[in-house]
Amino acid sequence: MMRLRFAVAAGAVLSAGLLAAAPAQADPATDFLNTLDGSGLGTINPADAVSAGQSVCPMLADGGQNLADVAGRVSETIGRPLGPATMFTGFAISAFCPGAVTSLANGESPFPGLF
Repeated sequence: MMRLRFAVAAGAVLSAGLLAAAPAQADPATDFLNTLDGSGLGTINPADAVSAGQSVCPMLADGGQNLADVAGRVSETIGRPLGPATMFTGFAISAFCPGAVTSLANGESPFPGLF
């Protein structure tokens, strides 16, 4: 039951993060860092934040990973609790995973088996 609650909460945070993120510009890394600054996560070293953000899509694309697993790994990487790490993961998907927001807007999962 606890895992189900976490999955629902993580999905809500991820969706909010995807919708709140800035629209794609010429430089996704800069947009990502600006989004982090605006969300209170701007204290993470920029190079570490971009590296962690760029690692999210490959982790999610791995069939053995789900959002909870990835957010947990991101939490360890960025040194933040799971809630902020899940928000960070949503921002990273929006910035670095081409087509993820479009898929969600069309009612499709950007990562099969994840939602």
